[in-house]
Amino acid sequence: MIYVFDSDTLSNLFKNFYQSRFPSLWEKFDNAVADETIISVSEVYEEIHDHGERLSKWVKQNKKVFQRPSPEEMGLVSEIFKVSHFQSLVKRQSLLNGKPVADPFVIAKAWHINACVVTQEKEKPNAAKIPNVCKHFNVDCTDLEGFMERENWTF
Repeated sequence: MIYVFDSDTLSNLFKNFYQSRFPSLWEKFDNAVADETIISVSEVYEEIHDHGERLSKWVKQNKKVFQRPSPEEMGLVSEIFKVSHFQSLVKRQSLLNGKPVADPFVIAKAWHINACVVTQEKEKPNAAKIPNVCKHFNVDCTDLEGFMERENWTF
């Protein structure tokens, strides 16, 4: 299984799991990145490339993780925004400030390659959250703990 990590998951991982305290986690993480079990998208790179010293350094050293969208993925992004209540995936403030918005691209990547989205967002009724959009488009989705369970990671 391939996992497409959202920015909140990467931020959570780097903020809460120090490499010196969780060396076996980071060994497994680095191996999963090397064998492309863990990937992400270029919009996530844009969201997090300057968030905290450890994460920023890792992001810049691992640019290959952050893939550009294919034409098929762009087609799904368009389909996502045809659903009126999913249009709020893009916050008005983000539009006005020209900030990157990765959510639809993360979902589209997972959809295109039949992968699983890893996000810290939770499904909420009638919301424009990643798990809601994934459910609507039949895309597998989990959180960081679910990812670790699926991969049978224990420490």
